[in-house]
Amino acid sequence: TTTTAASGGETTTTAASGETTTTEAMSDDPIVFATSLPLTGEFSGVGSKHLDGYQFCVDEINRLGGILGRPVELIKEDNRSDTEITVAQYERFINVDNADILFGTFSSLLGQPASSIAEQNQMVMPLPSSGALRVWSRGYEYIFYLQQLPAELTGSSIVSLVDYYTETGLIAEPMKTAAVVAADDFFAGAIANGFVGGDVNLSDSDETVSLAPGYLADMGMELVYENVWPIGFTDWLTLANSIADAEPDFIAMTTASVDESISLLNALKTVGYNGAEMIYSSQGAQSEFAAELGGTESGVIIHAVWAEEANWEGELAGQPYTNEDFINNFTAAYGRGPDEDEAIPFAVCQSMEQAILGTGGTDNVKIKDWMHSRQGDPVKTIMGD
Repeated sequence: TTTTAASGGETTTTAASGETTTTEAMSDDPIVFATSLPLTGEFSGVGSKHLDGYQFCVDEINRLGGILGRPVELIKEDNRSDTEITVAQYERFINVDNADILFGTFSSLLGQPASSIAEQNQMVMPLPSSGALRVWSRGYEYIFYLQQLPAELTGSSIVSLVDYYTETGLIAEPMKTAAVVAADDFFAGAIANGFVGGDVNLSDSDETVSLAPGYLADMGMELVYENVWPIGFTDWLTLANSIADAEPDFIAMTTASVDESISLLNALKTVGYNGAEMIYSSQGAQSEFAAELGGTESGVIIHAVWAEEANWEGELAGQPYTNEDFINNFTAAYGRGPDEDEAIPFAVCQSMEQAILGTGGTDNVKIKDWMHSRQGDPVKTIMGD
């Protein structure tokens, strides 16, 4: 292939066919994306992976020619897993950096206040996580979610799984007792709330939503132990002993980070508790889960919104871009395969790229309206439509 510069673009001639195509060269005026992520602190493990997912998407867009003839730039800041820092950084992105497009942060704890800043400034904010109902009950028009379920309803998939295992005989005796332990975090607490059937206090209103009787009741289980641990918790052996003393058949551990899940599972192994027929962990789709547990994870139930085997066909740069493309190209770029925490932000970035192409620019009001009109013509990502 030979390439020669041409006025107003590039002329590319393919030697084999002699076919000549002309593509416009990218301008010097970038489209600026911006995101605040927890690169240090409580949520740093996932936050760092989210950054890789965003950055890889930006790099792929630029490799494929940019958006509307313009290169893409990503501004990223470390919010240190702190809500006040997160808010200040998004305010700076909008008012000082003049970012064209915002990418959401990780965790409902950080996503709720960040999304308020976006809404007040009429800036679209697609959220890679932040699934707690409190985030979505405020009537906001500029926030969008790229996953399938609110956190409180996650337990419904565990009910379906238990029903299936029971019907097929893999669970011989019904599980009768349960322990629910959770991090003091919006997401983790929301999933736990669904299991026990608590109330959801909707943000910015006096309204509450009851989740009663809860998913444990749906599975015919009695709650025999419940515990919430604070951010920064480290006394995993004491917690594991308390769970063991309650002798639950089922354990739901709703954690804020994969590190918490790993720590608690290792603690349960250390105290020798193997009386539970099933353990559910809200984290575990990450590659380090199995790598660090070394077999302890066997039999633990997790939920995931992305899988290597699900080869959805998304779009990037106006052309098909499959999950297989994502895996292969990411692996080539980073020297390791991706997991869910890189795939989700990549899909977020895909949605915004399609919105910019769909509206012909970066007007956030138009992008908001375009996104709301997607029910019949969804954005196409590596996680599906």
